[in-house]
Amino acid sequence: MSNFKNIAVIGSGSWGTALSILLSKNGHNVRLWGHKKELINRLLKDRENVKYLPGASFPKNLSVSCELKDVILGASIVVMVVPSHAFREIFSRFHSFLPNNCRLISAVKGIENDTLLTMTQIMEEILKKQKICYKTIEIGVLSGPSFAKEVALCTPTAVTIGFKNLDTAFEIQKVFVNEYFRVYASNDIIGLEISSALKNVIAIAAGVCDGLGYGLNTRAALITRGLAEMRRLGSCLNAEDTTFYGLSGLGDLVLTCTGDLSRNRMVGINLGKGKKINEIVDEMSMVAEGIKTTKSIYDLAKKHNIDTPIIEQVYNIIYKGKHCSLAVRDLLNRELKVE
Repeated sequence: MSNFKNIAVIGSGSWGTALSILLSKNGHNVRLWGHKKELINRLLKDRENVKYLPGASFPKNLSVSCELKDVILGASIVVMVVPSHAFREIFSRFHSFLPNNCRLISAVKGIENDTLLTMTQIMEEILKKQKICYKTIEIGVLSGPSFAKEVALCTPTAVTIGFKNLDTAFEIQKVFVNEYFRVYASNDIIGLEISSALKNVIAIAAGVCDGLGYGLNTRAALITRGLAEMRRLGSCLNAEDTTFYGLSGLGDLVLTCTGDLSRNRMVGINLGKGKKINEIVDEMSMVAEGIKTTKSIYDLAKKHNIDTPIIEQVYNIIYKGKHCSLAVRDLLNRELKVE
């Protein structure tokens, strides 16, 4: 294990909490930030996140706060774990506090609606726009098949950490790794971010098919063709093809399309059963990134003229009110092609 670090985790939902506990168990000094003072006070009192991750106790070296400056100052690593639609606003509130030599890591699986930027691209844009001369700051991404609940339970898990500089990825790899949490290194940041965002949309499609009562044949076909759409879009954006067959691509795709803990799959199941998207969102206590990311990915594919029929049908269901069974029919009745 590497030398102990001062680490800030921004976002006190289930994934942010799970990563905070993991990093604390690894011996690092971790400060967890949440924007709701009521929730932070509860975390301070209970020493666990009863709302999002009940039963996972906080180690002594994990502190919590709703003051961004207090959490960020002195941190050598900052891990962003907030919903993609709030990412820009929250990062803009603390970028001026960032220390020299710190590492910024996005653990968020989404794409911004208006700009079609990934989370690392948002951070790069903001730092450049503010003319902050942190020459030694590096930006990376953490991705892979990792339900928060299972990580908190110390279930064997494997993910990927990506930085443009592979040596930095090796450095941060050692910060996260332990006997149950294996971490691979990559320098394909765009591939990791595109695959991790797009798999949520495919998971909604898989859930739709489950909600309609279709079987395992349907799910297998959907996962396979969904992977093809991920590769096509990723290739257009200069991602490495091998990334889509790795943990962030195929690994996370299979997990999210089949796992009962998948929020995005559950959204699809409810859509397939006839519920409206607004009704589904109102009933959820946590964010399903695939809902907003569906629009981002749809727009991104259109911008680059990439054929993504599954994504298009998920977009039509969520944003155009198309009936799920009609969307499946239209997918199956497309022009026959060579695989």
